[in-house]
Amino acid sequence: MITIRNAKAEDLPALIAIEQLCFSPEEAATQEAFEKRIRLIPDSFFVAEEDGVIAGLVNGPVIESSFITDDLFQEIKENPTTGGHQTILGLAVSPSFQKRGIASVLLTHLEASASVAGRETITLTCKENLIGYYESHGYLNNGVSSSDHAGAIWYNMIKPLQLR
Repeated sequence: MITIRNAKAEDLPALIAIEQLCFSPEEAATQEAFEKRIRLIPDSFFVAEEDGVIAGLVNGPVIESSFITDDLFQEIKENPTTGGHQTILGLAVSPSFQKRGIASVLLTHLEASASVAGRETITLTCKENLIGYYESHGYLNNGVSSSDHAGAIWYNMIKPLQLR
């Protein structure tokens, strides 16, 4: 059974391993970035766990603007108590746990948490091959992003939230 919980400092080795398996070296978050995210935004950094093994992760800070900017991959600050736009800087599931709906469970959990906190939207960037996946989860494609993170072409995806 999959459980979702907030990330902790002791999760760091497993989180870095998953990140490196799922993203290119240029795209993957660094250990320093993960340490900062666990410390500053624990309320929007979640892990999926099965039988004590971390299967996946989702994380991102809350920002004032509707779309992600590249500086967020290095510099973030604590989330405001309410309002703003919940970002997703990373959604990753270990290859041995993929094709089991874990990414969807992580997305749903983050969305519920963001709704309770009064966030306006969830916003992320993805590569073209993932647009359909996010659209199937209610995200709208807002075209090519200004991001040049890791030298790739990214698309702005946004999902309005129902406030709870």
